[in-house]
Amino acid sequence: FDRVSIQQWIDSGNRTCPITKLPLSENPSLIPNHALRSLISNFAHVSPKESSRPRTQQEHSQSQSQALISTLVSRSSSNASKLESLSRLVRLTKRDSLIRRKVTESGSVRAALDCVDSGNHVLQEKSLSLLLNLSLEDDNKVGLVADGVIRRIVAVLRVGSPDCKAIAATLLTSLAVVEVNKATIGSYPDAISALVSLLRVGNDRERKESATALYALCSFPDN
Repeated sequence: FDRVSIQQWIDSGNRTCPITKLPLSENPSLIPNHALRSLISNFAHVSPKESSRPRTQQEHSQSQSQALISTLVSRSSSNASKLESLSRLVRLTKRDSLIRRKVTESGSVRAALDCVDSGNHVLQEKSLSLLLNLSLEDDNKVGLVADGVIRRIVAVLRVGSPDCKAIAATLLTSLAVVEVNKATIGSYPDAISALVSLLRVGNDRERKESATALYALCSFPDN
């Protein structure tokens, strides 16, 4: 989906999407996806050294993640224990797709959402960061919305700390990569107005992330 390849496809006379086979307009215009570019820029690329790490180290990370997941989902865990687990899971899921899938399948999303609801800004920040990492998987984007993440995001945009608000806006941008989510987010009460409010009164980071989220959402006509 890079611009050069798309341009070559169109210049060759093709007037359908190469993936969906749906028809394109007669003279299609190419619009840069600044929202996706901004989202990608928030994450470091995996270096060749990291991607070729020994299998034993990968297994160690997965074993470590299982223990962290158990602590996070346990009702008997203290906030301090959950915070430690969230912090380490954020580091592990930032670059490892296998661990992202494992965390999602373990039921940890519900535990992370509960931490967002806790009102503890430190727990909120780490849980939002974990949810953001999980949203990097396309298969997770619709599932997170179905699990009720939008309600939590909007609440954080209204009353969260500056860092939490910025991460919440970035999470909306990530979720809005999927077309159906743009409609769902746009129709949610206060979602767009909360972003507009952040654009007006937020700090530099908050305004940048809210503008990027609005850009992504407004590519859907009803928004």
